Amino acid sequence: MGVRKALTGNHAISYAVKLVRPEVIAAYPITPQTSIVEKLSEMVESGELDSTMIRVESEHSALAACYGAALAGARAFTATSSQGLLYMHEVVHWVSRARIPMVMAIVSRTINTPWNIWPDHSDFMDQRDAGWIMAYAMDNQEALDLTIQAFKIGEDPEVYLPVMVGIEGFILGHTTMPVEIPDEELVREWLGPRRQPYVVDGGSPIGVGGLTMPEETEDIFHGIQESMEAAKKVIERVDKEYGRLFGRSYGGLTQCYRCEDADYIAVAMGAWSGDLMEAVNTLRDQGYRVGVVRIRFYRPFPHEELWRYSGRAKGVIVFDRSISFGGWGPIFTDLVTGLAAYTDKLPALSNIVTGIAGVNITSEDFEKLVKRFVETVEKGGKPVFFEWFKKR
Repeated sequence: MGVRKALTGNHAISYAVKLVRPEVIAAYPITPQTSIVEKLSEMVESGELDSTMIRVESEHSALAACYGAALAGARAFTATSSQGLLYMHEVVHWVSRARIPMVMAIVSRTINTPWNIWPDHSDFMDQRDAGWIMAYAMDNQEALDLTIQAFKIGEDPEVYLPVMVGIEGFILGHTTMPVEIPDEELVREWLGPRRQPYVVDGGSPIGVGGLTMPEETEDIFHGIQESMEAAKKVIERVDKEYGRLFGRSYGGLTQCYRCEDADYIAVAMGAWSGDLMEAVNTLRDQGYRVGVVRIRFYRPFPHEELWRYSGRAKGVIVFDRSISFGGWGPIFTDLVTGLAAYTDKLPALSNIVTGIAGVNITSEDFEKLVKRFVETVEKGGKPVFFEWFKKR
C-alpha cells in the first residue's frame, strides 16, 4: 500500500519521478514548472533519489541532455513551461524522430508576448504535430499516476515514442490536494527494466540524425503514425494494469462522465473538466441530459471513443483553452474531423474557445454556455458554430 500526502501538482509529478527513478534528470527553471525540478534536486541531494541531476544553461539544453542520455540507454526526465517548451521545440522533434522513449512534464502557461504567467493550453497544443504521445491530467492524483504510466507507455515495443504529461500551471501546479503515493518497489517492479529500440553506446556503428533520402524519411514519419495508432491499445492496457495494481484507472484515452445516457455531450481537457462536470450535475438536476467526455490523451487523438459517445448525441459542444489562429480550437477541429470519418450526418456542433491567458472560467459559466447550446438545439435552432467567449 502507498502513503497519502498533501501535494501540489508539481510535487505530485516530482514524487512520481522519484518512484520511477530515472538515471538522468535535466533541470532548467521556468515559472510555473520550477518546483518540480527543485523538489527532485532536493531528493537527489539528500540521497532519497539515486539519479544524476544535470543543471543546464537553457531549456534547449535540458531536452538535448535527456535525449543524449536516453539514446545511451538511460531513463530520462525533464520538465518545462511556455517559452521554455518553445525553445526546446527543435529537440522535441529530434527525440520523436529517433523513436527514443522519455518523459517530459509540461506545466502549461500562456505563450508570450505580452508577458503572462497564467495558464491556458497554448504551449501544450503547440507540440501537437511533433510526434509525442500527449497526456493531460485533471487533478494532482492523476498527474502522479499519468507520469508513472507515461514511462510504461513510451517504452512499450509497440510504441517507442516519447511522452509529455501536461497540467495547468498554478491551477494544479501550485494547488495542494491529497495524493496517494504508490509503493516504490511495486512501481519499479511493474515498470521493469528500460526498453528502447536501440542503444548508442559505441559498441556498434550507428548514426542518428544523419541525411536520409525522401523515401527513407517518409518511412520514419509513417512509422511514427503507425505507432501512434498502436499506442491506443497500449494506453488502455497500461491503465487497466495500473488500476489492478494500485486501485486507480481512468478509462484509457478518455473519461466518460454521465455520458452513457446523454443526449448532449460536452468535451474538455484538463483541470477545468472538473468544473464542467459540476455544471453538468446541476444541469442534470434541471432535466438536461448532458454528459462530459474528458480528453486524457490528445495524441493519439481518441476519435473512436468520441464517436462512441457523440455519434448518437443530438449535439456536441467542445471547450478549447487554446486557439489555432485563423481556424478554431484544436480539440474541436480534431473532433469534427474524427466524426466525419464515421458519418455524413453530424450532430449539432459548437466550439467555445475561452479561458485564454488564464481567464477564470467557473462551473456557472459552463452551465450557462451548455444550457444555451442545449436549448437552442431543442428548439430547432442552429447553435453558434464558433465563439470566443470573453468573460468580462
